[in-house]
Amino acid sequence: MNDFIPSGIQLSYLLAASLFILGLKKLSSPVTARQGNVIAAVGMLIAIAATLLERQVVSYELILVGIIIGSILGTIMAQKVAMTAMPQMVGLLNGFGGAASALVAVGEFWRYRSLSESPTPGATIVITLGVLIGGITFTGSLIAFAKLQEILPGAPITFPLQQPFNACLALALLGGSAYLITNPENVSVFLAIVALASILGVMFVLPIGGGDMPVVISLLNSYSGLAASVTGFILMNNMLIIAGALVGASGIILTQIMCKAMNRSLTNVLFGAFGSGSGAAGSGGSSAKINKTVRTIDPEEAAMMLGYARSVVIVPGYGMAVAQAQHTVRELADQLERLGVDVKYAIHPVAGRMPGHMNVLLAEANVPYPQLYDMEDINPLFEETDVALVIGANDVVNPAARHDKNSPIYGMPILEVDKAKHTIVIKRGMNTGFAGIENELFYKDRTMMLFGNAKEAVAKLVAEVKQL
Repeated sequence: MNDFIPSGIQLSYLLAASLFILGLKKLSSPVTARQGNVIAAVGMLIAIAATLLERQVVSYELILVGIIIGSILGTIMAQKVAMTAMPQMVGLLNGFGGAASALVAVGEFWRYRSLSESPTPGATIVITLGVLIGGITFTGSLIAFAKLQEILPGAPITFPLQQPFNACLALALLGGSAYLITNPENVSVFLAIVALASILGVMFVLPIGGGDMPVVISLLNSYSGLAASVTGFILMNNMLIIAGALVGASGIILTQIMCKAMNRSLTNVLFGAFGSGSGAAGSGGSSAKINKTVRTIDPEEAAMMLGYARSVVIVPGYGMAVAQAQHTVRELADQLERLGVDVKYAIHPVAGRMPGHMNVLLAEANVPYPQLYDMEDINPLFEETDVALVIGANDVVNPAARHDKNSPIYGMPILEVDKAKHTIVIKRGMNTGFAGIENELFYKDRTMMLFGNAKEAVAKLVAEVKQL
C-alpha cells in the first residue's frame, strides 16, 4: 500500500501530461480550442489532486484558504475584465506565475538557512535560476501591463547608454550567481541577485513599444513556463517540470511565429525600440512623396457600397477592440449576408495587443469560425473583393511595408487591402499607428475614410444597411 500511492501519483502525473499535450494540440484550431481548453483543465485538476496526496503537503487548511481566495479573485476578474483588456490580464497572470516561482526559490533558500545547512551546487543553481527567471518575468510583466493599460506610454522608453547599462546588469547577475554557487551561505549576494533580476525585468520591457506587445506577451508567457519548470526541480515535482516545459516551449514557438509575421528577428523586437518615431512620416522615403489627398465617405454612401457588393472582407484592428465594436461588427455582417453579400474576416497575426487578440474578440461576438481567414489565405482573394472594410487597423494594412525601404515596417507581411476594388477605412482621425509613420493606404485613389468611433460608425452602417 505504501508503494502504491507514490506510483499512483506518478501515473496521475503521466495522465495529466498527456491531457496537456492533447489540449495544446486542439488549441491550435479555433474550431477545437474550447474542447482543448476543457481537456487541459481536466489534466490540471488531476495534477492538483495528485499533488495534494503527496506527503510533503504541510497544511491542507492553508491550501484551502488559498484556493478560496484565488477562486474569488479569479471569478471577479473573469466577470469584470472586458475582453478588450484581455492582453493586460494575460500580462498580469504571466507576472503572477513568475512571482510565485521566485517566491518558491527564495523560500527554499531560507529553508536551508533555517536548517543551518548549505545547499548543494545543484540546488543553488536551480534556486538561482528560479529567482532570475521568476524575477525578470514578474517585473517585466508588470511593465507590459502598465504599457497596455496606458499607465506608462506605449512608445519605447529609452535613455542614453541603455543597452550598455542592461549589459552591466546582466554581467552583474551572472557574476553574482557564480559567486553564490561557491558561497551559498552569503545572504547579501542572494538578495542582490533578487534585486538585480527585478530591475533587469523592468529594463527589459521599457524600450519595447506597444506595437510589439504581442511578441512580448508570448515571450513572457514562455518565461513564466520556464520559471515553473525550474520550480519543479526545486520541489522535486515531475508534473511541474513537465507543465512548465510545455508552457515554455509553446511560448517560444508562438514568439517565433509573431516575429515571422512582422518579418523581424527577436533581437530586433527586444532591442530595436520599434515605434520610437524614428521612421515618422515626412522623414524620408516614399511616405513623404505620396499624394496627400484624403477622400471621405458618409455612412449612407458606405452602406450602399457594402450592401450592393458581392464580396466584403472585414479587417479588424485594435481600434475595434478599444471601441468594443465586435458585436456591432457581427451585426453588420449579418445584415450584409441577409442581402446576399459574401462576408469574410481577415486576421493579421499581430493585430491587437496579444497573439490571437482579434480571434478572441470575434469569438466573443459568435462570429462563425469558417469566416475567419489568416493572412496567407485571404491576401490572394483581395483582388476579387469588392469592398475591404478596415476597422481600426493601421500598420498591418500599410502598403509602405512592401516598397518603402526607409520605412520601419519595410518587409513586414501585411493584409493587402489596397488591392481590393474599394477600401473603406473606419478611423477616429489621421493619427499614425505604433510604427510612427503615416499610412499610405489612406491616400489611395480607391480608399475612402469614414471618420469616427468604430462602434458608433459601424452602428450607423448597420442602420443604413437595414434600409436597403
